[in-house]
Amino acid sequence: MTDVYVSVLGATTLERGGAGIRLTPLTTKLLLRLVAAEGEAVASGDLYTDLWGKPERGRITRAHRTEVQKRVLELRRALEPAPGGADEPVLRTEQMLTQGGQVSAYRLVLGPDRLDVLQFTDLFHRAAHTGSATATMLLNRALGLWRGRPLGDVADAKFARPLVRRLTGMYEAACAELIRTHTKWDRPELALPVAKRLVAQRPDDEEALATLQGLWARLRERNGAELLRHEFPRLRTTVVVKSGDLFEETDASLVAGFGDTFDTATEDDLIISRGSVQGQLLHRVFDGDRVLLDRELRKGLRPVQPVGRESARDKPRGKRLRYPIGTVVPVPLAEPGRRVFAVAYSRQGLDLVARSTPDELRVALDRLWESVAVHGLLRPVALPLVGSGLARVTALQGHELIALIADTFLRACRDRPVTPELRVVLRPEDLRGVGLPDVARYFEGLDGDGHRSQEAAPR
Repeated sequence: MTDVYVSVLGATTLERGGAGIRLTPLTTKLLLRLVAAEGEAVASGDLYTDLWGKPERGRITRAHRTEVQKRVLELRRALEPAPGGADEPVLRTEQMLTQGGQVSAYRLVLGPDRLDVLQFTDLFHRAAHTGSATATMLLNRALGLWRGRPLGDVADAKFARPLVRRLTGMYEAACAELIRTHTKWDRPELALPVAKRLVAQRPDDEEALATLQGLWARLRERNGAELLRHEFPRLRTTVVVKSGDLFEETDASLVAGFGDTFDTATEDDLIISRGSVQGQLLHRVFDGDRVLLDRELRKGLRPVQPVGRESARDKPRGKRLRYPIGTVVPVPLAEPGRRVFAVAYSRQGLDLVARSTPDELRVALDRLWESVAVHGLLRPVALPLVGSGLARVTALQGHELIALIADTFLRACRDRPVTPELRVVLRPEDLRGVGLPDVARYFEGLDGDGHRSQEAAPR
C-alpha cells in the first residue's frame, strides 16, 4: 500500500512518508478534479476542458490529450513512487466509450486512510450511528481534519460544487451537534471554540452568532470570578487566574508560603500576622489548633536537614531551627486526597520580618511542583500570589509574579504530570497591583508546551 496522503480540506497538500510533495498548479488542479469525481473515472477530454477550458474550435485533439497525459504522468509519479510494483495503482487509466468513440479516462483510487475527504466523511457517518460520547470523539476528529474550504482554488468550479456543498453541510452539522452535546453536558467551555468555528464559517448567520454569544454569557455566569483561563492541551493542564478567597477552593489542594523557620504563632500578630495566608491556614483550616498544625509540620520536616539554629538570645520569640529555602511539607487535610503544601520561600529575620528574593522564590516554586507531582494525587491546586504579601518580593510586580509562577509550573509539567488545573487566587488588594492586560499578553505568548518568547519571560 502506498504511503501517500492527500489533504484537500483547505490548502491542498500531498505527502509521502511524512514528506511534502510539490505539484505544479495544473497538476494540483488535476488532482482536485479527480477528487471531486468521488471515485468515478473522468474522460481525458473532460479533464482538458475543466483544467484549460474549451478548445477554440470546440474539439479535443491529440495535442490536447497529450497535455492531459503530461499532468497525469506527473501526478502518477507523485502518488506511485514505485511503478511496476505489486500494489494496485492509485491513479488508474481506463477506457471509456463516448459518443466520439473510445477514449482514455482516469480514476483516483484512495481510501479513507489516504484521503482526508473520505476520512472526514467516514468519521461523520460513523458518529451518526453510535453513542453520544463516542460520537463526540469522532466528530472532534473529523473537525481536526478541516483546515478551510474544501478543494481550494477550484471550490467554485461547476465540477466541484456538489462535493463542496455536501462537505460544508457535514461540517456545519458536526459543529452544531458538538455544540448541542457539550451544552447538554454543561461544558460550555468545550462548545465555545466549536461555536467560534461555525461563526467563522457562516459570518452572516445570526443564529450561529446568537449561539456563540449565549455560550459566552453562560461561561461568564458560571466562571464568575475567573479573570483568565489558559489551556495547555499537550501538557494536559490548565492555568486559571481568578479573584476570590483561597480557602474557598474546597475542591483543590492549597499552597501556603512560610518562612524558613516555619513559624505559626499569631498572638498579637508579632511573629505571624493573623490575616496572612499562614495565619488564615491556622485559624480557618486547623480551627486555631497550633499544636496540631505544628505536629504535622514537624512530621513532614523530620527527613529535612536544618541549615542552622538561632539562639534564644538572638530570636527570643518563635521557632529557631532554619530549613533550606524550597523546603516543602505536604500537610494532609481532613478531606481525603487534599493537602496543604507548606513551602518555605522567605527568610524569617531576627526582627521577625520575612524577606525573599526572585531567585529564592523560583527555587521554592521549583521544589513546590516537585512535591505536588508526588503528593498531589493529580487534584487541582490553588495558591495565592506568593511574594506579594508581608514577605513581598519587591523586585517583581504582580504580573511578573504570576508569570514566574506559570513559568516554573509549566516547565515542571513538561517533565511529568503535576496537576490538571493550577489556580492563582488573587485577593481584592492583589488586583490593584496586578496588570491583568500584562498577564493576558504573557499567556498569549505561550505555545502548547508552555514555551514563551524572550519578551514574555519573567525576570
